[in-house]
Amino acid sequence: MVTGSSGSRRSPRNRRVAVSVLRVGHRPGRDPRLTTHLALAARAFGAERMLLHPPDPDLARRVAAVGEGWGGAFEVVGTPDWRRAVRAFDGPVVHLTMYGLPLAKVRPKLTRARSVLLVVGGAKVPPDLYRLATYNVAVGHQPHSEVAAVAVFLTQLFGVPGPGPWPGARRTVVPQARGKRVVGGRGTK
Repeated sequence: MVTGSSGSRRSPRNRRVAVSVLRVGHRPGRDPRLTTHLALAARAFGAERMLLHPPDPDLARRVAAVGEGWGGAFEVVGTPDWRRAVRAFDGPVVHLTMYGLPLAKVRPKLTRARSVLLVVGGAKVPPDLYRLATYNVAVGHQPHSEVAAVAVFLTQLFGVPGPGPWPGARRTVVPQARGKRVVGGRGTK
């Protein structure tokens, strides 16, 4: 059973909704860049984990390496059966699709939930996903990437992430007007 948790905080922001992202239809070997970007955006904007269908252990290791340097406890967990993950989830299941209800209409219901499962499809979205989801939600009614949809959704739910290191971070960005500065890890200045 896949459930969200309101106990531990996996990012430095204080909130009560635990968000997991389910990527349906990942194609190992063909989609690693897009799915990696999806995982990184989900992590950076406050999700706690990404469920990946079908599983891709190499991608999960690459994303885990980011967390080792930059902190936080985000994880990528393979799931061989996305339908089972959706049915077993303890909380609202939100399918992000440009055909759904406007996010502004659904957001108040989601902020009261303990856990939310965001579902984004790949090249072909299985038709039964529209039926299995608690809500089909659009962040906009135009074609755009699932990475953008997840980032906008999480920003609307949690706000914009602030600067500063995450728990366990070995590296952190030092905000500045010009140039780049990272403290810790490789390239320490």
